[in-house]
Amino acid sequence: QVQLVESGGGLVQPGGSLRLSCAASGSIFAINAMGWYRQAPGKQRELVAVAISRGSPKYADSVQGRFTISRDNAKNTVWLQMNSLKTEDTAVYYCKIFLNSGSEYWGQGTQVTVSS
Repeated sequence: QVQLVESGGGLVQPGGSLRLSCAASGSIFAINAMGWYRQAPGKQRELVAVAISRGSPKYADSVQGRFTISRDNAKNTVWLQMNSLKTEDTAVYYCKIFLNSGSEYWGQGTQVTVSS
């Protein structure tokens, strides 16, 4: 059994910052990648950023230069630093991990609301 616990969402004004965190625990032997997705009302879930074991992080064009993903392999934790937030960044943000075994797991989601 694998559990992902997310935290850090909330309400912030445009131009502000938030930092999301996601800690994975349970039967985890090797994580290949850890990423963040988001889903706004009425829209499909989309990739925001992903940190892979070998290679550079990947970002959606809409967040490039504003968001930074980082991970701590020893702690099975991934963070998403979000700066210069815009109203269009409002969404539920989900953490996802990709194990070397091929299994994938989602977090429960955390709400991020950018509004004045």
